Amino acid sequence: MGQLGGPADREMTATPLDQLAREFESYDRNERAEMLIDYADRFVEVPPEVATRPFPPVHAAPRCESEAYVWAVDRGDGTLKFHFAVENPQGLSAKAWAVILDETLSGRRLQEIAQVSGDAIFKIFGQGLSMGKGQGLLGMLELVQHEMKKRLGGRG
Repeated sequence: MGQLGGPADREMTATPLDQLAREFESYDRNERAEMLIDYADRFVEVPPEVATRPFPPVHAAPRCESEAYVWAVDRGDGTLKFHFAVENPQGLSAKAWAVILDETLSGRRLQEIAQVSGDAIFKIFGQGLSMGKGQGLLGMLELVQHEMKKRLGGRG
């Protein structure tokens, strides 16, 4: 029988982002790059009913060189739908990460989003990720979690 908090328990509570990160770890550098380009190609800009330019600085991801912005829209079921803008047209990593965050965290319970670790960034993008890029992607995750914490705080 497994110990509480051991690997079996973490497996059962793994978020879709954790599962995707584990999948990415099995890819070599070229496969990982192709997958990330595929994600970036699916990027959809924040809809105008959520936000329009110029975007308020409060939605800007800290430390992000690609000038990424994050919004969270409350859904009727108590979850959030995440939207993103990336001002740098060459910001492929930010665009890919935005799609990954949306696909794996939108519609999830707020407590699940609270469990997400920045380690997922390096599992997905690889250990060769530059410090600047890593900090920007982490800034995007921090904004997602900030939006979640605002909702959890308002419900407590």
